[in-house]
Amino acid sequence: MDLQPFIELYHLWRPVYPHLAKYIGELYGRTDGNVLEVGPFCGTIFELCRNGTGKSFSMGTFPPGIDRFFREEVKRLDYDDKVTVIATDPALTGITDNTYDLVVFRGALFFPETFRTDFRAVYRVLGQDGLAVVGGGFGRMTPNAVIGQIGERSKELNIFLGKTGMNEKGLLRDIESSGIEGGVEIVSEGGLWALIRKT
Repeated sequence: MDLQPFIELYHLWRPVYPHLAKYIGELYGRTDGNVLEVGPFCGTIFELCRNGTGKSFSMGTFPPGIDRFFREEVKRLDYDDKVTVIATDPALTGITDNTYDLVVFRGALFFPETFRTDFRAVYRVLGQDGLAVVGGGFGRMTPNAVIGQIGERSKELNIFLGKTGMNEKGLLRDIESSGIEGGVEIVSEGGLWALIRKT
């Protein structure tokens, strides 16, 4: 698989990550805990680390090979002792059960040609009282000026990667069919996000 579109999207979205991290931090409401970001669209975790949302930080990356890029980025940002990169897959193979207090999975709902979101896997790695933020979009705190700067190119790359539409009804159906327990809240402000809590 050509990883270049994912890498370009990572760099393109760098102005967004501080605002998205602030939004996720507000949803999380804590400054402690183990934080995991998963998938091919990681990047927010560096800002979560920088702004003190969590105490330990890991990335579970796929598709195969993109872990090398993120390991280089961890070194470039001098986060070697702060952020651990784990090569995994949509089933989150190799990631320990009941471990993470916050799981972030951006771009999770819209790329069925690339991967299928495994809600059971996300729920499995969540710890008790943990929160998973699963979905996509800019979040409600990203300024329009920032969105305007990257919006067109981001859309082009997303279409190239096979982005499809998803609505609240379809998202709820997918979560319900996965059979996970716990609380689920759908947020449509600033994108489409499922907030999954392990109780």
